[in-house]
Amino acid sequence: MPCLWGLALSHWGGNRKILRIVCISSIAKSAKRTRHLVRITAESATAPLGCIHAAFIFIMTMYTQLYNRLSFGWNTVRIDMSAARRDPLPIVPFGLAAFAATLFALGLAIGTTIAVGMLFFIQMKTILRNKTSIESWIEEKAKDRIQYYQLDEVFVFPYDLGSRWKNFKQVFTWSGVPEGDGLEWPIREGCHQYTLTIEQLKQKADKRVRSVRYKVIEDYSGACCPLNKGIKTFFTSPCTEEPRIRLKKGEFILATRGLRYWLYGDKLLDDSFIEGVSRMRGWFPRNCVEKCPCDAETDQAPEGEKKNR
Repeated sequence: MPCLWGLALSHWGGNRKILRIVCISSIAKSAKRTRHLVRITAESATAPLGCIHAAFIFIMTMYTQLYNRLSFGWNTVRIDMSAARRDPLPIVPFGLAAFAATLFALGLAIGTTIAVGMLFFIQMKTILRNKTSIESWIEEKAKDRIQYYQLDEVFVFPYDLGSRWKNFKQVFTWSGVPEGDGLEWPIREGCHQYTLTIEQLKQKADKRVRSVRYKVIEDYSGACCPLNKGIKTFFTSPCTEEPRIRLKKGEFILATRGLRYWLYGDKLLDDSFIEGVSRMRGWFPRNCVEKCPCDAETDQAPEGEKKNR
């Protein structure tokens, strides 16, 4: 609720963009540090242990049961699943159906151990670094921006307290509730609560400066893998969940990043083009557009184009 209050307040006065970004950043931090984070991490740690224990029982069960049913000849090995050779007979019958069910359960136990074990590893990595994957991407772009413009500044991620033990204690407390109220969190010395927000604003401004204006010269239907745009365009389609945008000849696109045969950008819309839609962005083939020679923004290449060539 405090986040919704902050968003409503942004419509009444103040800097609307900053308040909205603070709200989004708070949601991201709150999602990472919910009251159930400790329980989720504990479950992701105990579930593989339980599955390992179950797998050990299954393996020993099949070993003992098969050992009592094996008979060796000169050139053959025979397995009799009807009954065991020992006397008295086992209390629990172990036929072919029980063997198949045990083997299936063993596969589930091993698969769960691997899957949930990887989840536990990812959770602990996030906790010890105090940084989500999105925040890692923001930090990487901050370093790239500073290096690109050769600025005399250093970006320090504010939520990493500088020690894995401090980050660990921030989540695993004696009360079982992580530190922080959802809006303000313990931060590193020399930073403040809006360090990450200010950096995001700088990156958005830099993204607008480095964007390139293109004009559509060929229609594009928005297909994921278009067959009529060339073989290389078809096989190099970006493997991402980001959408493709439909293009019509004569429209203008503001590209922000790109690959060798694909570009990503925003379609420049008129006010009366589509009611209720403020922006349309996505991937489109490079051979469907050309740079606008009279545009001042064409001096910079789309972000990421040099890295992907």
